[in-house]
Amino acid sequence: MSYKIAVVGATGNVGRVMLDILAERRFPAREVVALASPTSVGREVSFGDVEVLKVKSLDGYDFSDTDIVLSSAGSAVSKIFAPKAAAAGCVVIDNTSQFRMDPDIPLVIPEVNAIALKDFRKTNIIANPNCSTMQMVMALKPLHDVARIKRVVVSTYQSVSGAGKKGMDELFDQTKSLYMNAQKAPEKFTKRIAFNVIPHIDVFMDDGSTKEEWKMVNETKKILDPTIAIVATCVRVPVFVGHSESVNVEFERPISVDEAREILSDFEGIVMYDEQKDGGYCTPLECAGEDGVFISRLRIDPTVRHGLSMWIVSDNLRKGAALNAVQIAEELIQNYGLAPKKAH
Repeated sequence: MSYKIAVVGATGNVGRVMLDILAERRFPAREVVALASPTSVGREVSFGDVEVLKVKSLDGYDFSDTDIVLSSAGSAVSKIFAPKAAAAGCVVIDNTSQFRMDPDIPLVIPEVNAIALKDFRKTNIIANPNCSTMQMVMALKPLHDVARIKRVVVSTYQSVSGAGKKGMDELFDQTKSLYMNAQKAPEKFTKRIAFNVIPHIDVFMDDGSTKEEWKMVNETKKILDPTIAIVATCVRVPVFVGHSESVNVEFERPISVDEAREILSDFEGIVMYDEQKDGGYCTPLECAGEDGVFISRLRIDPTVRHGLSMWIVSDNLRKGAALNAVQIAEELIQNYGLAPKKAH
């Protein structure tokens, strides 16, 4: 069986990686269509090593013969087009925040809660979690199954690629200007990002947290367990690709470092990189371009009765976004009976 795939937001950071991953994993596609705003029509994007796709307009696109849509074009865009594509019989796998907390729409990490896909035809829309939530929950899931998590305290160090191409351009341009003894005022971020860190991602909420922090709390509860207490501080750092997190976890029962290491090592998608010596840990530099969620600095947290601390790093454009979306599509085909609209 082969499928017609549409990638919405194909000219953006995540859209381009979606195309790369579809090609890398030899997804069973008979046709892949690159969609974006009318201003991008006619631009070319790579699909695999040799094929080039010409971008078509999302506006007015006929989804009637499309099987799967991978979308990463922003919440406002998804709000308008995703229900129309779903009504046309497409399965929309959406990487924006638009549908994540809708109780009728599954929020899925295939290694963690693929069972949530069983009723995917109810809405034909599936939500991809936030990138920072994704890598944390990958680490929490196997530990929660064994020792039950009571509380999580997480601080993130999130790369500028999470803010899109404009975020990456701003870091590059500001860094270059500083070396030339010039100043480039912030536009995408609220303060200068070059040689700085900014404790502010997304808008502020009434309780003083930011929307990014709110996402981490509520998405984790929806995916994993609503009883887990979570507090997050999300920080933008001058790194191009790769999110890092310092995570402290309190459990209901004792769990040793050795037990946790064995549990994590056996979990699909987790890579233990924890030698506890100089350089024996993963940084964004090593994880960029990789599919795994890397765990380092695993150790006891002595400030709570049953606690562990760890360092989690992952490529936010791959597992944090594009790869997870493609894995959802693969899961639907392999285990949940998604067939092409027509036999080819």
